Amino acid sequence: MEIHAKRSDPAGLAGYEIVIGLEIHAQLLTRSKMFCGCSTRFGAIPNTQTCPICTGMPGVLPVINRRAVEMAIRAGLATHCQIAPYSRFARKNYFYPDLPKGYQISQYELPLCERGYLDVTLNGGHRRIGITRIHLEEDAGKNLHEGIAGASHVDLNRAGVPLLEIVSEPDIRSPEEAVAYLKKFRDILMYLEVCDGNMEEGSLRCDANISLRLAGRKEFGTKTELKNINSFRFVQKALEYEIERQEKVLRGGGQIVQETRLWDPERGVTVLMRSKEEAHDYRYFPEPDLVPLQIPVEWVEEIRKTLPELPEAKRERFIREYGLPEYDAEVLTAEKRTADYFERCAGKYNNYKNLANWILTESLRELKVEGKEVSPEHFVSLLTLMDQGIINRNTGKKVFEEMCRTGKSPEKIIEEQGLTQVSDEQKIEQLINEVLTANPNELNAYRQGKEKLFGFFVGQVMKLSGGKANPGKVNELLKKKLTVR
Repeated sequence: MEIHAKRSDPAGLAGYEIVIGLEIHAQLLTRSKMFCGCSTRFGAIPNTQTCPICTGMPGVLPVINRRAVEMAIRAGLATHCQIAPYSRFARKNYFYPDLPKGYQISQYELPLCERGYLDVTLNGGHRRIGITRIHLEEDAGKNLHEGIAGASHVDLNRAGVPLLEIVSEPDIRSPEEAVAYLKKFRDILMYLEVCDGNMEEGSLRCDANISLRLAGRKEFGTKTELKNINSFRFVQKALEYEIERQEKVLRGGGQIVQETRLWDPERGVTVLMRSKEEAHDYRYFPEPDLVPLQIPVEWVEEIRKTLPELPEAKRERFIREYGLPEYDAEVLTAEKRTADYFERCAGKYNNYKNLANWILTESLRELKVEGKEVSPEHFVSLLTLMDQGIINRNTGKKVFEEMCRTGKSPEKIIEEQGLTQVSDEQKIEQLINEVLTANPNELNAYRQGKEKLFGFFVGQVMKLSGGKANPGKVNELLKKKLTVR
């Protein structure tokens, strides 16, 4: 059965309440794997970053990666979790071709972090989403199907890579809220420098549990799990579709079956993967090859002192300290790299709103598309040159593109290309006269009342000047000229 979601507000289901919980899997930015010394570098030749431990050879013993434990504690502290002084790893038993040991080392009844929360803002409202647990585990390998006729291959480079699993309470009430929660968690993990947040490469993955219950009921409905969704847009689309599917089943008198489903982005539907496992299906038991983790309070406090200013606090400070609108502050602080760049520039240039506008419209675009960053010194010099009237904004954009391409200073580029702004009134008047002489029909139409043609004349003057004419002077002198008959 395929149902294509068209409801603009799935949270508004008449008679039903949506219940969503997310499980986020974040690959940690350690150089080595969770229980061995193999590299975690992405993109290596398949099966070149493996050893007897991560390939599950008999007789080998895992060793806990201390850096991974520290990163997990950082994430727990940043999300108001309680850090367990005593936790333990467990074996999660299941068979799959990319799991060479036949079990995954994870944590079960004694996780490292518990009972936290995250506050999210959506459409002006605030919601607190509880965090049940944050625990450590190792990743599985990767099955390769595409481009291999009649066979599947297994790449075990990813097997054993440290993962952080973050399990929310079933507190989320709409797909939009789920996306807001996921984005905020991603931003925090990136600020903490424990995960790069790259969903396309699989270093951040999301599973969603979703059910519907009659409004006013406390008992949860039967849930389905949506697996491995790899973009924010797909998270929202998959949840919206699944809400529509479950609602149609329930209104038709049917029952929801507890199962795991996959999102098919090409068809825009969820499809059955398998029946949903319960915890007892995995036959969890304590990992016999690893001693329990004992976390000293002193170590936790040392880690707490190293936590950076997080996105929400930074956004509020940008609004307060730099007088920025909420939207500008939110976009600037979404990624730590952008926020740091703004502050480095702000230390040399105090027109903060203009600085924010240029970073958001020009610098951020170049950074995301080309991966290039102009030095703060050169960037501030460019803004100062425009403020001083040496170049106009249009020329400034051209200079900025050249700065990104060559790394040269704006002064050097302006000198080499002769881009200094023309502000001499006699020169501008001469350009205006040439434009009006060349366009007698438009001039006659303007004087007969088609005042919108004023913009046409301005554009022609700027074009004739090679974009170097002072726009303010052009507008001022053109108005005077056009009022004289």
